[in-house]
Amino acid sequence: MAGFSPIGNGWDEMRTQLLARRSGIRYLPEWERYNGLLTRLGGPVENFSLPAHYTRKNTRSMGRVSLLATRATELALADAGLLGDPVLSGGRVGVAYGSSVGSTPAIADFGKMLINYDIGNLNATTYLKMMGHTSAANVALFFQVRGRVIPSSSACTSGSMGVGFAYEAIKFGLQDVMLAGGAEELCSTEAATFDALYATSTRNSEPHLTPRPFDRDRDGLVIGEGGCTLVLEALDRALSRGVRIYAEVAGFATNADGSHITQPNADTMQVVMRLALQDAALEPVQIAYISAHGTATEQGDIAESHSTRTVFGANIPISSLKSYTGHTLGACGALEAMVAIHMMREGWFHPTLNLEHPDHRCADLDYIMGGVRDIDAEYVMSNNFAFGGINTSLVFRRWET
Repeated sequence: MAGFSPIGNGWDEMRTQLLARRSGIRYLPEWERYNGLLTRLGGPVENFSLPAHYTRKNTRSMGRVSLLATRATELALADAGLLGDPVLSGGRVGVAYGSSVGSTPAIADFGKMLINYDIGNLNATTYLKMMGHTSAANVALFFQVRGRVIPSSSACTSGSMGVGFAYEAIKFGLQDVMLAGGAEELCSTEAATFDALYATSTRNSEPHLTPRPFDRDRDGLVIGEGGCTLVLEALDRALSRGVRIYAEVAGFATNADGSHITQPNADTMQVVMRLALQDAALEPVQIAYISAHGTATEQGDIAESHSTRTVFGANIPISSLKSYTGHTLGACGALEAMVAIHMMREGWFHPTLNLEHPDHRCADLDYIMGGVRDIDAEYVMSNNFAFGGINTSLVFRRWET
């Protein structure tokens, strides 16, 4: 596994920030130029650099979102002992990867054409950076993967969909190894999307105090960016290589609300959790911790908390990584899965940052607040819910070496 996030690049950096309860949210003065934009807050990935072998030639089809995805995948492959392995080109390795959109500067170039009736700076690679499956395609190209490519562009569930589809591809014998995850580059247009719904935080002078998932004093979400890749492999193959195994993907489910394109639906949220438990052949009591979607929007927090309580009862420990990173959109499902797996292995779980007074309209749950919580967890669940009424639930099992 490997990832880039607003609280660090790689688990060691993320771990330090989580234990210190340090937010990655920043005031972005460059957003002041956008007339009418209410929020000035974001979670940028800092100190992201590329090695010399990322040449102009082999990155010309990549915007920042694809660069985040590709570099995260390279580091994950190295972690898995597969970087440069001929198996990548053998047809039994695939990619399941997503983002909400392609690289937005490339989209802007096409927008200028439509507005100005002039092709302007458009060139042969502009579309390749813009296209919805740019991350999946560029990851496959960079590592010469010749198996199936599954683009999972589904807004906030893009990363978790990638992991889930990768799991199913291996489970049903279609591939032996899958490179799975999601990425997103920070863009003011994404902030404007939620601004238009009055769903962004405008606590612009206090970035360290927002977002506040499940808190009575929350005022909305904050947009972040990141990229994260998990390498999934058939168990027998991983064991034969003697590779380090972080966790087992024990279950996955996805469904749709079928009711409203932006309003969350607590009924179908609870259904997707039950389906993931069913896929993992588990009872709710066996889940020791839940990584919440936890965006810090009123309707989302309330619906998610009540659906979680319906399935698991009031005693389930739960917290939200987005309180540290903001909403990394296409990356969040993969980043949250990676962080949950690492914490499960180490036996501690982060609190929800800025959660001081749980909203009485949210359901009674064991919200982790204040400091970290030591939990001996064999199974954890990671949930995500997206525009379009798309829901995902992943279950991970701690691997005993």
